[in-house]
Amino acid sequence: MAVRNIKLTVVYDGSAYHGWQIQPGQRTIQGVLTEVISNLVGSEVTVFGASRTDAGVSALGQVALVQIDSAIPVENLARAITGRLPADIAAAEAVEVPQGFDLIGAVKSKLYRYTIFTGQLRPVLQIRHCWHLPTKLDVTAMAEAAKMLVGKKNFKSFASAADKRENSVRTILRCDVTCEDDWMYVDVEGDGFLYNMVRNIVGTLVEVGIGRWKPEKINEILEAKDRTAAGPIAPAAGLCLMCVKYA
Repeated sequence: MAVRNIKLTVVYDGSAYHGWQIQPGQRTIQGVLTEVISNLVGSEVTVFGASRTDAGVSALGQVALVQIDSAIPVENLARAITGRLPADIAAAEAVEVPQGFDLIGAVKSKLYRYTIFTGQLRPVLQIRHCWHLPTKLDVTAMAEAAKMLVGKKNFKSFASAADKRENSVRTILRCDVTCEDDWMYVDVEGDGFLYNMVRNIVGTLVEVGIGRWKPEKINEILEAKDRTAAGPIAPAAGLCLMCVKYA
């Protein structure tokens, strides 16, 4: 049986997990997937992810790659994997891809959505997937500030201090702020992201929303290339990886 390269689309509620990446002594999405698929195919496998989501972050469109030596037809694979996974993780799709498929290098863009609830009463059924911020936010000012982030720019001010990557230049394709009643959504699509970048962007946009900063403050923050110039980090719970798009 030839080894097959399988690309999986994975959905998960990240609230009970210590992020995507395997860490000793911690329950992670990658760890659970690796264990389940290894047991299913009867041999040790390595599961790679297109995005290393943080603790508490969820996904509707994470992409993973695994090589398997198994006769299970690819059309049955997603269902077979999901049947063995805990209720808060599922494999939405499994497709066979060529051996040369570059899981990370071939990514065209990633889309993240951040959800904020501004109503007074805590939304208990959705609390694991939003930031409850019971205050009036100026959506127009936030949307104006968000537009200033679009383009190829140095996002060092929006990277965690723990992000040691030399190159902080990324291209944001869109950054939209929209509202539906008390629910606010910040959609950020880019060719790549620095560590904590989306959550730091959201925390900064909220500073604009509450009136602490004017929208044009964004340009000043970008020019500073210093994490302390931007706003506080938004909680992990509100963030969801919506999809990973390939060229």
